[in-house]
Amino acid sequence: MTLKELRDTFKVKQAVLAAIFDAAKTSSGEYDFSKVDHPEFKELKSTAARLEKIHQLEAELNALYDEAEKQAAAEGDYQKIQDRRTHPAAGRPVPGDGDGSPAGETKRLGTLVTSRPEYKQHFVAQRFKGGVAFAFDDLLPSGILGKFHGFDTLGNVELKTLFQTTAGWAPESIRLPGFVEAVTRPIQVLDIVPLGRTDQEAIVYMEETTRTHAAAEKAEGTAFAESTFALTEKSSNVRKITDSVPVTDEQLEDVAQAESYLNSRLVFGLRQRLDGQILAGNGTAPNLQGLDTLTGINTQAKGADPIPDAFYKAMRLIRVTGRAVPTHVLIHPTNWESVRLLRTADGLYIWGNPSEAGPERLWGLPVIQQDIIAAGTGYVGSFQPQWVSLFERRGVDVQVGFTGTQFVEGKRTIRADMRMALVFFRPAAFTKVTGL
Repeated sequence: MTLKELRDTFKVKQAVLAAIFDAAKTSSGEYDFSKVDHPEFKELKSTAARLEKIHQLEAELNALYDEAEKQAAAEGDYQKIQDRRTHPAAGRPVPGDGDGSPAGETKRLGTLVTSRPEYKQHFVAQRFKGGVAFAFDDLLPSGILGKFHGFDTLGNVELKTLFQTTAGWAPESIRLPGFVEAVTRPIQVLDIVPLGRTDQEAIVYMEETTRTHAAAEKAEGTAFAESTFALTEKSSNVRKITDSVPVTDEQLEDVAQAESYLNSRLVFGLRQRLDGQILAGNGTAPNLQGLDTLTGINTQAKGADPIPDAFYKAMRLIRVTGRAVPTHVLIHPTNWESVRLLRTADGLYIWGNPSEAGPERLWGLPVIQQDIIAAGTGYVGSFQPQWVSLFERRGVDVQVGFTGTQFVEGKRTIRADMRMALVFFRPAAFTKVTGL
């Protein structure tokens, strides 16, 4: 199938699923598939069989989406940011000769006893008659052990000064390599936004703001119809995201991994901030313009609809108003939980059994769980380069220098920054879903 045929088939199957869900919807917001009269259910009488049919349709949607995505990528239809971060893995102790134990092992007291000639000649030869006494002052440091008396009294030991951790060596504990990372929000939406490069301080482009087609049939000898077109220049400035951390000379010199640790933390922080700006940026300099406050975006209120219905209507707005093909759903984990736990009127889970992972898809589109924006708001968008793109003026740049009196204090500052522009070329290719 061609890319167009795949997309057309995808839309048809989406519409079939939407019709089934709409027919099954009850006034209480649940779904009763037993009352649905649809050709797909012609020979299926039980709710379980009908639900299995729905899962089959969803699987077909998923397969169509994946195939269309492959063909679109092959044809240069869109691209995705690939996360090329390096994750330094902490080492793990390897059992064996390198475990830190000394080369030689101190003999146990029993070994010292049985290795003595007195033990072999008298105690063993005489078959344990009468017992025998040994002196260990010549084997052990003076003042540690006194005399080891006869075995006829079960080997009672007469100790002198007790050698213990409070008077000798305290136990040594070796710290495990690496560290336990603190909790932080991962990168969530950055990877689905197409990336380009620019050598300018702003992204300047032309937008067709008037497009009126007046083509019409005319009689012979009459004036031609006249269409109207107009273009407007638009721009989006490159913004800088920064971070820094002061550090002492000794920390950098004495701990080999300190510099790489700080560098990786600064780089991640910049990417995490950029990830958040894609949704939450308010557009007021120096912020980027994010999706949540974007002018011209479609809005769809949930109202009394179940969450899946609201998102399908949001997709319809993208197709009809934005004239684009929706590619991804962005939803808060709390709201996705409500979808995942949806059940039929007789208690069957619609998005898969609890024993299964369940599809991370909604109407065939991949679901991106994000908590940048609070629960209650979701998004559907056509994340293709003709409708949205990040432009990199300069990638992450890490530098080390001095500020203020740091030079005489034995300190320095590690700083990192990046310069990016975010452009939503067609806001109507995105829909904000509210009231979830």
